[in-house]
Amino acid sequence: MPESLARFLLKRRWLIRPGLESSDPAAAVEQYITGLSAHGKSITGKSILLFGYGGRFATGAELLRRGAAHVTLCDHFMALDNERNLELLPAFAEYLTSENDAVKPRAEFITLLHGDICDHAIQNQIAQVDFVLSTSVYEHLDGVDEITRALAKLTKPRGAHLHFVDLRDHYFKYPFEMLSYSAPFWKNFLNPTSNLNRFRLKDYQKIFDAYFENADVSVLQRQEDEFQKARARIRPEFLTGKEAADSVTLIRVFAESPKQ
Repeated sequence: MPESLARFLLKRRWLIRPGLESSDPAAAVEQYITGLSAHGKSITGKSILLFGYGGRFATGAELLRRGAAHVTLCDHFMALDNERNLELLPAFAEYLTSENDAVKPRAEFITLLHGDICDHAIQNQIAQVDFVLSTSVYEHLDGVDEITRALAKLTKPRGAHLHFVDLRDHYFKYPFEMLSYSAPFWKNFLNPTSNLNRFRLKDYQKIFDAYFENADVSVLQRQEDEFQKARARIRPEFLTGKEAADSVTLIRVFAESPKQ
């Protein structure tokens, strides 16, 4: 469907299910805090870039309430959800303000970064951050290598990334269906408006290894039964021969110390 229609449906939560940061920002923040804590990291007093925030300020404001010093909300497409953001007042009045019935972030706490993160003009708008975080964003990226390189450059020398990535076909009833089609057929006929890059476990490990001194890709979920049902139809480029890797559907990427 046209992107404008998809965004219209997502904003109203019709047919298209919103991600965790939109549906439960507090749970998303708790997931970040827990994930960073497992590697001895804390958001307290730190600067954070929330990548692919979706136009809603809730997760950024919650990160600040939980101790972050500053949050940069980054999205390629500027699609502010003023209706949902209005609901955040007055609970987050310390970080947000209202002008002419529109919610705006207080600059001392929140920076909005709208545009292509690979664009040097966009990168120059902010200083390096301690952490880059995302949930269910990476699987939608077109140009994963270039974007990861850009995000690594925006990360402090001892900074870290934490990304939760969903490897399923987002027609969730058939989690491996998208792996059954050639690249041209997928791209021209079946790829959804949100774009699914079809990267697998090995692809993410390779890319984060290239840009960080330490990259840990943890498996959070496998769907072995569904994989076995789809196995005969999955194209060879998506198979490693190791079912434990090929049946993975949800991962957590922790990467620290970007390579200079």
